[in-house]
Amino acid sequence: MKKWILGGLAVVAVAGGVTWASLDEDQRNLLTNLPTDRNVLFWSTEQRDAAFRALDAMPVLADARVIEAGDTIRPLPAGELDLSGVDIDGFMESQRSSAMVILHDGKLVFEKYGLGFGPEGKWTSFSVAKSLTSTMVGVAVKDGHIKSLDDKVTDYIVGLKGSAYDDVTVRQLLTMTSGVRWNEDYTDPKSDVALFNEHQAAEGEDVTVSYMKTLPREAPAGEKWVYKTGETNLIGVLVSEASGKPLAEYLSEKIWAPYGMQQDATWLLGSTGHEISGCCIQAATRDMARFGQFILDGAMIDGTSVLPEEWLDVATTKQADIGAPGRGYGFQWWTNDDGSFAAQGIFGQGILIDPARNIVIASNSNWPVATDYDGVGAQREAFYAEVKAAVDKAGSPEELPEE
Repeated sequence: MKKWILGGLAVVAVAGGVTWASLDEDQRNLLTNLPTDRNVLFWSTEQRDAAFRALDAMPVLADARVIEAGDTIRPLPAGELDLSGVDIDGFMESQRSSAMVILHDGKLVFEKYGLGFGPEGKWTSFSVAKSLTSTMVGVAVKDGHIKSLDDKVTDYIVGLKGSAYDDVTVRQLLTMTSGVRWNEDYTDPKSDVALFNEHQAAEGEDVTVSYMKTLPREAPAGEKWVYKTGETNLIGVLVSEASGKPLAEYLSEKIWAPYGMQQDATWLLGSTGHEISGCCIQAATRDMARFGQFILDGAMIDGTSVLPEEWLDVATTKQADIGAPGRGYGFQWWTNDDGSFAAQGIFGQGILIDPARNIVIASNSNWPVATDYDGVGAQREAFYAEVKAAVDKAGSPEELPEE
């Protein structure tokens, strides 16, 4: 059965894991700062503090579809890792962090919250959702719904036929190398990323498909990488069309419920009913950490991977050059030459996965600006490096000499 979330302040309180009567004065004041417009990129810091924990309960936004959890919760047993040399408190303050969860060897070694947020609340993912969406492409390939990554996108999204996407493969969509022109400038109210969700589609046509099919080509398919949230939204439409299921339902069926996430999550919907798959999963930070552990452990459910053989080896390593030394782009994952990789969203959301050190870092924030790679973004990379160094100093259990 499909579930839907509709708005209202009472629902906002429930979405945060509390009732209105139980909130203290500061928390109540926080929720009164909810914005009344849809222009997320241009909300004030105070409005974002309130809204990022309640996007699925804001009447001004579209509906959301629930990603149902199952009956069994995967435990996060306590572990130990000496992080005394890492100034996590200072880092969280400088990042305006709402949550930090660190797993090492599958165990919880650090957890802390800020901005009045807590473990029962759900914070929005922004583009962290892209990595979940791309994972569902792999699931659809394993299930036989998508025959090949070299298939044309228009084999699955017929509404794109006759557009610049006629020449684009599923693989090129995953790596954002379609060659179709797009503007992702978060400071420009006229950019594609600011306009495409407000596009008015013709009756019976998906809003993302309707917008994206009008875009011109700027380079041959496969030759140029450009970050495009709209294309991840197309990926979500593609998976839904191929599988015959809403993306949230498919994610619940294949991963969220069987892996043991502790809470239902939600996925915001566009105006024509598809999940906004390049954005906007509302989930507990512990569950985002669990998703990172799921990927780190090979996407295994009951001893069998839900992904094709070698999928993760390709998806989480550089498939496209992004012009940044030591970094690249895989299948909707940001990759590092040291073998680690990350899901990242604007305003400071992230999941860092490092297979060599067996660590997962899930964090949520409300940065002062959407992106700032030389400022808070660089601070986050430095923090990741400090945690990696702490693991190296401690040595993994497998490497310690026997007594």
